[in-house]
Amino acid sequence: MFMSMVFGYTWLFILSPGETLPPYYTFAVWAVAISCVIELSSLIVQLVASAFLFVRLKVVLDTILIAIRTLTFISLIIRRPENALFAFGVAQLVAAVFYTTSHYTYFHFYITKLNKSKDKKKLPIKDGMDECLATEFPFKSITDFLPGQLDNSGSLLDKKLSILTWSFFRQGVLKQILTEGERLIMTFMPMLTFAEQGMYEIVNNLGSLAARFIFRPIEDSGYFYFTQMVQRDKPIADQNVVTVQESVNVLMQLCSVVTSIGLVVLVFGQSYSSLLLWLYGGSKLTADLPVLLLQSHCLAVLLLGINGVTECYTNATADSKTINRNNYIMIYESVAFLVVSYFFVSWFGPVGFIFGNCVNMALRILHSTRFIKRRHVGTKYAPLLGLVPKPIFVTFLIMSAIITKVSQAYFFPDGKLIHLIIGIFMFCIVIASWLYEHQDLIQLGINKWRNRHNKNKKSN
Repeated sequence: MFMSMVFGYTWLFILSPGETLPPYYTFAVWAVAISCVIELSSLIVQLVASAFLFVRLKVVLDTILIAIRTLTFISLIIRRPENALFAFGVAQLVAAVFYTTSHYTYFHFYITKLNKSKDKKKLPIKDGMDECLATEFPFKSITDFLPGQLDNSGSLLDKKLSILTWSFFRQGVLKQILTEGERLIMTFMPMLTFAEQGMYEIVNNLGSLAARFIFRPIEDSGYFYFTQMVQRDKPIADQNVVTVQESVNVLMQLCSVVTSIGLVVLVFGQSYSSLLLWLYGGSKLTADLPVLLLQSHCLAVLLLGINGVTECYTNATADSKTINRNNYIMIYESVAFLVVSYFFVSWFGPVGFIFGNCVNMALRILHSTRFIKRRHVGTKYAPLLGLVPKPIFVTFLIMSAIITKVSQAYFFPDGKLIHLIIGIFMFCIVIASWLYEHQDLIQLGINKWRNRHNKNKKSN
């Protein structure tokens, strides 16, 4: 609440574009601040849902959240297009209230059902939760989620956990600078016109869809998995061989998957950025600047995917001392990112922000891979080999890059359909080559699905 008031006041009275603010500008700023407070009040419940494997709950609520926010915004803006900021603010508040109340409501009914269940074999098991987790569910009432003090004979705060929490807090601030640094430069050093800023935001949001809907769930799930499988304070050689082997295999496969997705986006994005922007916003978005922005963003998508996996493993398995050291390194990375972005924007215009992000991601990847390599030194494990794509897959990617580029030169914009058909055909060939070289991963996924399906059948 304190941070919301400070930043809300700063945005309204220090960074406002002038005396003549658009209608409902003040309301929209405070709506965002209040919605942040409301949504973060459900963070404890979200952590519990993650820890006890309520996977389906998260997916369903996140999907409904997006739908409610979008439908609320559309229904209001259709009636009063001139009040876009009012519609935006109301949509934020409605979505935040829904997301928070739905979490608490779900667990209220789940805990009530759990308490009424006398037969342990009929416990309300959800999603990926097994019977053991349901039996050990520690919450007896929804009030247990509220702040309080556990019975213990030690000090008020656990010293080790407090240090770790403070380390993560500082790291979160630094990661925010690294993630949103270009917006800070746009706000405090107006080097771009509002039109260029708007164009950058449109293309950036469109290019970030892969990161939001593919890479982010992989990163979240990977972080939770590695925290359960790898101990922070013990060397890899001293840990359980089975769990270490499994975690290394998972890390290798995740690296391989995100690298492959990023390479596909990079290759096809060079030839189909114009077509995608035309489908998204018409001919106004097929000018040179938005196309160049989206083509450059495809490289950032590749680096974002690799960084997400390597960094989630680093954060999940590093001890507090390493995290503190990483925080100091991130300070230098943040300064380097802001300086590089400033000069790149001066030289290349809006595309410079994307190049600055690429440098930022490359530095973070280098730091994370060094940690992973150092973590497994002296062992037989080499999880970073997953970052190296297979030869047949790379060969067909190169062929696709050449063919689709020729197709764009000959068929775009007059023969858009032919250009699209050629891209779909080459995409299918690339995917087939990837599947051929990753048959072991496909078979593992099929076996996992069959085991879970059979387990659900038996439980029913």
